[in-house]
Amino acid sequence: MSNEHLAHGSYVNSNFILILLGLSALIFYLYAAKKSSRTFRKWPVARVIYWFLGIFCAVLPIAGPLAHLAYMNFTAHMLGHLLLGMMAPLFIALAAPVTLGLRTLPLQSSRRLARILRSLPFRIVSDPFAASALNIGGLYILYTTDLFSSMHHSSVLFLFVHLHIFSAGYLFTTSIIYIDKPSHRTSFVYRSIAFVSSMAAHGMLSKYLYANSLDGISAVQVEIGAKLMYYGGDAIDMVILVIFFSQWLKAVHPRHAVITIQRELINSKK
Repeated sequence: MSNEHLAHGSYVNSNFILILLGLSALIFYLYAAKKSSRTFRKWPVARVIYWFLGIFCAVLPIAGPLAHLAYMNFTAHMLGHLLLGMMAPLFIALAAPVTLGLRTLPLQSSRRLARILRSLPFRIVSDPFAASALNIGGLYILYTTDLFSSMHHSSVLFLFVHLHIFSAGYLFTTSIIYIDKPSHRTSFVYRSIAFVSSMAAHGMLSKYLYANSLDGISAVQVEIGAKLMYYGGDAIDMVILVIFFSQWLKAVHPRHAVITIQRELINSKK
Protein backbone atom coordinates (compact mmCIF):
# COMPACT_ATOMS: atom_id res chain seq x y z
CA MET A 1 0.00 0.00 0.00
CA SER A 2 1.38 3.46 -0.93
CA ASN A 3 2.18 6.17 1.62
CA GLU A 4 -0.63 8.25 0.11
CA HIS A 5 -3.17 5.50 0.83
CA LEU A 6 -1.84 5.09 4.36
CA ALA A 7 -2.10 8.82 4.97
CA HIS A 8 -5.61 8.92 3.57
CA GLY A 9 -6.61 5.99 5.77
CA SER A 10 -5.30 7.81 8.84
CA TYR A 11 -7.22 10.89 7.75
CA VAL A 12 -10.47 8.92 7.50
CA ASN A 13 -9.90 7.30 10.90
CA SER A 14 -9.41 10.72 12.50
CA ASN A 15 -12.58 11.96 10.83
CA PHE A 16 -14.56 9.01 12.18
CA ILE A 17 -13.40 9.65 15.75
CA LEU A 18 -14.34 13.34 15.59
CA ILE A 19 -17.74 12.57 14.05
CA LEU A 20 -18.51 10.23 16.96
CA LEU A 21 -17.46 12.95 19.40
CA GLY A 22 -19.72 15.43 17.63
CA LEU A 23 -22.74 13.12 17.72
CA SER A 24 -22.12 12.37 21.39
CA ALA A 25 -21.94 16.10 22.13
CA LEU A 26 -25.30 16.66 20.41
CA ILE A 27 -26.98 13.89 22.41
CA PHE A 28 -25.53 14.98 25.76
CA TYR A 29 -26.48 18.62 25.19
CA LEU A 30 -30.08 17.75 24.31
CA TYR A 31 -30.32 15.52 27.37
CA ALA A 32 -28.84 18.23 29.61
CA ALA A 33 -31.14 20.91 28.16
CA LYS A 34 -34.19 18.74 28.82
CA LYS A 35 -33.02 17.96 32.36
CA SER A 36 -32.29 21.63 33.08
CA SER A 37 -35.74 22.68 31.84
CA ARG A 38 -37.36 20.40 34.43
CA THR A 39 -35.56 22.04 37.37
CA PHE A 40 -34.87 25.59 36.22
CA ARG A 41 -36.31 27.97 33.68
CA LYS A 42 -36.84 26.43 30.25
CA TRP A 43 -33.52 26.25 28.44
CA PRO A 44 -33.64 28.68 25.46
CA VAL A 45 -34.29 27.06 22.08
CA ALA A 46 -31.85 29.54 20.53
CA ARG A 47 -29.02 28.03 22.55
CA VAL A 48 -29.91 24.55 21.34
CA ILE A 49 -29.80 25.86 17.76
CA TYR A 50 -26.42 27.49 18.42
CA TRP A 51 -25.12 24.17 19.73
CA PHE A 52 -26.29 22.31 16.63
CA LEU A 53 -24.70 24.95 14.39
CA GLY A 54 -21.47 24.81 16.38
CA ILE A 55 -21.21 21.03 16.15
CA PHE A 56 -22.06 21.18 12.44
CA CYS A 57 -19.31 23.75 11.81
CA ALA A 58 -16.85 21.64 13.82
CA VAL A 59 -17.66 18.35 12.05
CA LEU A 60 -17.96 19.69 8.49
CA PRO A 61 -14.22 20.35 8.02
CA ILE A 62 -13.30 16.81 9.05
CA ALA A 63 -16.13 14.81 7.44
CA GLY A 64 -17.70 14.45 4.00
CA PRO A 65 -16.82 16.23 0.76
CA LEU A 66 -15.21 19.30 2.35
CA ALA A 67 -12.83 17.19 4.42
CA HIS A 68 -11.84 15.13 1.36
CA LEU A 69 -11.35 18.29 -0.70
CA ALA A 70 -9.33 19.96 2.08
CA TYR A 71 -6.91 17.02 1.94
CA MET A 72 -6.00 18.07 -1.63
CA ASN A 73 -6.96 21.75 -1.84
CA PHE A 74 -5.55 24.50 0.40
CA THR A 75 -8.50 26.83 -0.17
CA ALA A 76 -10.89 24.14 1.09
CA HIS A 77 -8.56 23.57 4.03
CA MET A 78 -8.69 27.27 4.90
CA LEU A 79 -12.49 27.23 4.75
CA GLY A 80 -12.33 24.35 7.21
CA HIS A 81 -10.00 26.40 9.42
CA LEU A 82 -12.52 29.25 9.56
CA LEU A 83 -15.36 26.87 10.37
CA LEU A 84 -13.49 24.82 12.98
CA GLY A 85 -11.39 27.55 14.56
CA MET A 86 -13.76 30.53 14.46
CA MET A 87 -17.39 29.77 13.57
CA ALA A 88 -17.74 26.61 15.66
CA PRO A 89 -16.22 28.20 18.80
CA LEU A 90 -18.51 31.23 18.42
CA PHE A 91 -21.67 29.13 18.11
CA ILE A 92 -20.60 26.81 20.94
CA ALA A 93 -19.89 29.81 23.17
CA LEU A 94 -23.35 31.25 22.41
CA ALA A 95 -24.84 27.90 23.48
CA ALA A 96 -23.53 28.47 27.06
CA PRO A 97 -22.39 24.86 27.67
CA VAL A 98 -20.66 25.64 30.98
CA THR A 99 -23.85 27.08 32.48
CA LEU A 100 -25.79 24.05 31.29
CA GLY A 101 -23.17 21.70 32.69
CA LEU A 102 -23.17 23.36 36.11
CA ARG A 103 -26.97 23.11 36.20
CA THR A 104 -27.27 19.45 35.24
CA LEU A 105 -24.16 17.68 36.53
CA PRO A 106 -24.36 15.85 39.88
CA LEU A 107 -23.57 18.15 42.81
CA GLN A 108 -20.06 16.82 43.42
CA SER A 109 -19.16 16.94 39.72
CA SER A 110 -20.58 20.45 39.44
CA ARG A 111 -18.50 21.63 42.39
CA ARG A 112 -15.40 19.96 40.92
CA LEU A 113 -15.98 21.74 37.60
CA ALA A 114 -16.46 25.06 39.41
CA ARG A 115 -13.16 24.55 41.28
CA ILE A 116 -11.35 23.87 38.01
CA LEU A 117 -12.80 27.02 36.45
CA ARG A 118 -11.66 29.07 39.46
CA SER A 119 -8.18 27.51 39.59
CA LEU A 120 -4.99 29.46 38.88
CA PRO A 121 -3.97 27.37 35.82
CA PHE A 122 -7.35 27.97 34.19
CA ARG A 123 -7.19 31.64 35.10
CA ILE A 124 -3.86 31.88 33.28
CA VAL A 125 -4.90 30.11 30.06
CA SER A 126 -8.28 31.88 29.95
CA ASP A 127 -6.67 35.31 30.10
CA PRO A 128 -7.45 37.04 26.77
CA PHE A 129 -3.77 37.55 25.88
CA ALA A 130 -2.79 33.99 26.86
CA ALA A 131 -5.76 32.55 24.98
CA SER A 132 -4.81 34.67 21.96
CA ALA A 133 -1.24 33.33 22.11
CA LEU A 134 -2.52 29.75 22.17
CA ASN A 135 -4.94 30.46 19.33
CA ILE A 136 -2.90 32.61 16.91
CA GLY A 137 0.45 31.19 18.03
CA GLY A 138 -0.74 27.71 17.14
CA LEU A 139 -1.66 28.88 13.64
CA TYR A 140 1.78 30.43 13.14
CA ILE A 141 3.39 27.13 14.12
CA LEU A 142 1.05 25.22 11.81
CA TYR A 143 1.69 27.32 8.72
CA THR A 144 5.33 28.39 9.16
CA THR A 145 6.79 24.96 10.02
CA ASP A 146 6.55 21.42 8.63
CA LEU A 147 3.59 20.70 10.91
CA PHE A 148 1.03 21.37 8.15
CA SER A 149 2.45 18.68 5.85
CA SER A 150 3.30 16.31 8.71
CA MET A 151 -0.23 16.19 10.12
CA HIS A 152 -1.52 14.62 6.88
CA HIS A 153 0.71 11.59 7.50
CA SER A 154 -0.27 10.88 11.11
CA SER A 155 -3.79 10.35 12.40
CA VAL A 156 -2.71 11.18 15.97
CA LEU A 157 -1.05 14.43 14.89
CA PHE A 158 -4.01 15.30 12.65
CA LEU A 159 -6.41 14.75 15.55
CA PHE A 160 -4.25 16.79 17.95
CA VAL A 161 -3.91 19.75 15.55
CA HIS A 162 -7.65 19.95 14.84
CA LEU A 163 -8.60 19.58 18.50
CA HIS A 164 -6.16 22.35 19.32
CA ILE A 165 -7.57 24.63 16.60
CA PHE A 166 -11.08 24.24 18.00
CA SER A 167 -10.14 24.31 21.70
CA ALA A 168 -7.89 27.35 21.36
CA GLY A 169 -10.52 29.12 19.26
CA TYR A 170 -13.20 28.40 21.86
CA LEU A 171 -10.95 29.47 24.75
CA PHE A 172 -10.14 32.75 23.01
CA THR A 173 -13.77 33.47 22.05
CA THR A 174 -15.00 32.90 25.60
CA SER A 175 -12.22 35.10 26.97
CA ILE A 176 -13.57 38.01 24.90
CA ILE A 177 -17.37 37.63 25.05
CA TYR A 178 -19.05 36.43 28.25
CA ILE A 179 -22.06 34.21 27.57
CA ASP A 180 -21.31 31.79 30.41
CA LYS A 181 -20.61 33.64 33.66
CA PRO A 182 -16.80 33.99 33.81
CA SER A 183 -14.91 32.77 36.86
CA HIS A 184 -12.22 35.41 36.27
CA ARG A 185 -13.61 38.60 34.76
CA THR A 186 -11.35 41.09 32.98
CA SER A 187 -12.19 44.65 31.96
CA PHE A 188 -13.71 45.55 28.61
CA VAL A 189 -10.71 47.73 27.77
CA TYR A 190 -8.29 44.88 28.51
CA ARG A 191 -10.30 42.46 26.37
CA SER A 192 -10.65 44.95 23.53
CA ILE A 193 -6.86 45.44 23.37
CA ALA A 194 -6.33 41.67 23.33
CA PHE A 195 -8.94 41.21 20.62
CA VAL A 196 -7.57 43.94 18.34
CA SER A 197 -4.05 42.54 18.79
CA SER A 198 -5.31 39.09 17.85
CA MET A 199 -7.06 40.44 14.76
CA ALA A 200 -3.83 42.15 13.69
CA ALA A 201 -1.77 38.97 14.21
CA HIS A 202 -4.32 36.91 12.25
CA GLY A 203 -4.21 39.44 9.42
CA MET A 204 -0.39 39.43 9.39
CA LEU A 205 -0.34 35.64 9.12
CA SER A 206 -2.74 35.67 6.18
CA LYS A 207 -0.55 38.27 4.43
CA TYR A 208 2.52 36.13 5.13
CA LEU A 209 0.83 33.13 3.54
CA TYR A 210 -0.18 35.24 0.54
CA ALA A 211 3.45 36.25 -0.03
CA ASN A 212 5.04 32.88 0.77
CA SER A 213 3.76 29.65 -0.79
CA LEU A 214 3.77 26.41 1.20
CA ASP A 215 5.75 23.34 0.19
CA GLY A 216 3.82 21.06 -2.15
CA ILE A 217 0.96 23.53 -2.69
CA SER A 218 0.53 25.75 -5.72
CA ALA A 219 1.02 29.48 -5.22
CA VAL A 220 -2.45 30.17 -6.64
CA GLN A 221 -4.15 27.94 -4.04
CA VAL A 222 -2.18 29.52 -1.20
CA GLU A 223 -3.06 33.04 -2.40
CA ILE A 224 -6.78 32.23 -2.61
CA GLY A 225 -6.66 30.51 0.78
CA ALA A 226 -4.83 33.47 2.33
CA LYS A 227 -7.46 35.87 0.98
CA LEU A 228 -10.21 33.67 2.41
CA MET A 229 -8.41 33.62 5.75
CA TYR A 230 -8.04 37.41 5.76
CA TYR A 231 -11.53 38.47 4.70
CA GLY A 232 -13.41 35.52 6.19
CA GLY A 233 -11.63 35.96 9.52
CA ASP A 234 -12.47 39.65 9.57
CA ALA A 235 -16.15 38.90 8.86
CA ILE A 236 -16.39 36.51 11.81
CA ASP A 237 -14.46 38.92 14.02
CA MET A 238 -17.01 41.61 13.19
CA VAL A 239 -19.77 39.39 14.59
CA ILE A 240 -17.77 38.91 17.79
CA LEU A 241 -17.18 42.66 17.97
CA VAL A 242 -20.91 43.38 17.69
CA ILE A 243 -21.62 41.00 20.59
CA PHE A 244 -18.69 42.40 22.59
CA PHE A 245 -19.71 46.04 22.22
CA SER A 246 -23.37 45.25 22.90
CA GLN A 247 -22.28 43.67 26.21
CA TRP A 248 -20.09 46.68 26.93
CA LEU A 249 -22.95 49.09 26.22
CA LYS A 250 -25.28 47.06 28.41
CA ALA A 251 -22.75 47.14 31.26
CA VAL A 252 -22.19 50.89 30.97
CA HIS A 253 -25.87 51.75 30.46
CA PRO A 254 -27.90 49.02 32.17
CA ARG A 255 -31.58 48.83 31.38
CA HIS A 256 -32.75 50.06 34.78
CA ALA A 257 -30.55 53.16 34.42
CA VAL A 258 -32.10 53.91 31.03
CA ILE A 259 -35.60 53.55 32.49
CA THR A 260 -34.68 55.87 35.37
CA ILE A 261 -33.41 58.52 32.95
CA GLN A 262 -36.59 58.23 30.88
CA ARG A 263 -38.74 58.70 33.99
CA GLU A 264 -36.74 61.77 35.02
CA LEU A 265 -37.17 63.27 31.56
CA ILE A 266 -40.93 62.65 31.68
CA ASN A 267 -41.21 64.17 35.18
CA SER A 268 -39.20 67.23 34.12
CA LYS A 269 -41.71 67.95 31.36
CA LYS A 270 -44.66 67.96 33.77
